[in-house]
Amino acid sequence: MLHIKQIFDIDIDSCFELDSNSICLWTKDQWKNEFRKKGTKVFALFLSEKIIGVSVINVIIDEAQINFFSIDQKYRRNGYGSYLMRFMIKKCNLYDIKKLLLEVSDINTAAKNFYKKFNFLTVGKRKNYYKNGSDAVLKEKILIK
Repeated sequence: MLHIKQIFDIDIDSCFELDSNSICLWTKDQWKNEFRKKGTKVFALFLSEKIIGVSVINVIIDEAQINFFSIDQKYRRNGYGSYLMRFMIKKCNLYDIKKLLLEVSDINTAAKNFYKKFNFLTVGKRKNYYKNGSDAVLKEKILIK
């Protein structure tokens, strides 16, 4: 059974494991810090009882930044990412969020195409942002109820 629910710091190990097996963005300490940040909400996509996707947003007044969004590599290209993104957009509407922001590596073509499908527009760039030297492409989506 597929379902999404908000998770908390008790699930740090599961988040770190998914991250380690997908985009390798954060250390375990960074995950701990992310869960402690004011305004941060972490949602997990479960297939039965296994976490196969995670999205982390940080809400600031009427904007939200997607700080992490990933689906376990074994489950990609099956619509799970779209399922999680549609959920996140609905949640943001419930929180009265007007703008959803994110950053993606300029060399991550699959992710850029994924965000384009959800009408995220490029609004800027951060040079040499990632460890590998790639630029971060800044994306935003204006949310309309």
